[in-house]
Amino acid sequence: FLKYLTMSEAPRVLPGANDHEKLQALAKLTYKQQAVWFLNGFWEQYQQEGETLWNYVNTCAELDIEHHEEGCGLDEVNAHRFLEKFNETLTVRELRSKLRSTGALEESERPKVVPLTHFLLFKYGVDWHKLVNASQGDNSAEIAKAQAMLEEVQAAFKESEAKHNQANITAIAAAKSEAEAVEKENDARTQEAPFKAAQEEVEAALAEVHKQEEEYNSKIEDCQTRSETGGVVSRNKAKAELAQLRAEDPLPLSRAKITLGAAQKRAEKTRAPFEAATKAAEAARAAATADRESADQAKAQAEAALEHAKKQLKEAEDYLEEIKSQPGCAAGALWWIDRELHDAKAYVPESRGGYRKK
Repeated sequence: FLKYLTMSEAPRVLPGANDHEKLQALAKLTYKQQAVWFLNGFWEQYQQEGETLWNYVNTCAELDIEHHEEGCGLDEVNAHRFLEKFNETLTVRELRSKLRSTGALEESERPKVVPLTHFLLFKYGVDWHKLVNASQGDNSAEIAKAQAMLEEVQAAFKESEAKHNQANITAIAAAKSEAEAVEKENDARTQEAPFKAAQEEVEAALAEVHKQEEEYNSKIEDCQTRSETGGVVSRNKAKAELAQLRAEDPLPLSRAKITLGAAQKRAEKTRAPFEAATKAAEAARAAATADRESADQAKAQAEAALEHAKKQLKEAEDYLEEIKSQPGCAAGALWWIDRELHDAKAYVPESRGGYRKK
């Protein structure tokens, strides 16, 4: 998320017993405060330079590796990089020489950094006495309120982006869980086929055993009946058959029982992988469902946060338009707040009124 240029409220009047001391005080303000002070003071002449000063401030913040946006000036190395970035051919020495010729810098001054104000004085050739005494508007209360609303908007969009990032993370996790669940379910189906075939084999073998047992019991019953009726010879013959039948299983029944035993062993062998795969698939599906619910909730929270940020943005824009028409307003400060509000729209989807940053 873009680190916005926040700042404590700049003074409406620079401290100092003379203009030179006021210039030194101005040079100690943040890059943003220096730029806004300049725009407030010379709005009529340089309002069209607002975007240029915006770029100056952001570039200074990027180059100032120690203080970033809270800095006030660049060391000579980074000052030269700044000048090169904006195709300025002068050197820091030439810039300071020019400022000394106007009295902005005294001969004895050897500042360690180059404040943005020094560059602006050189770039636009304005009277530094007028700059340090420039009016900063009579609407400080309105500016403070607009600034506070801006900071609320920035915080809201920061929270919105954090929630959208979290929603993306949970969505990725949900997609991964779904893929794992599908994989586990496919594995369970793969394990189900041999288990189902083995179960069918057991059922068929059991049916055959029942059939053979029924035939066997039918023969036993027949022999039992014949051994109790008829002549002696026929009864004795039936008794002998009955004894033989009872002595051991007939071959078809024995074969059926052996087949059933083998089928049951095969079925038991396939049961464990199938049950394990089924259990894993059920757990994976439960996890995928939970992750999807979390992703949906995170998405809803992100959408709600975005709508809240957009609402605050609209309120801040409306208030800014309201105070722009008031007399004595600090036009440069208002322009800057408006520009930061515009920048906030980069975090609103284009389909919802945002814009794509270049």
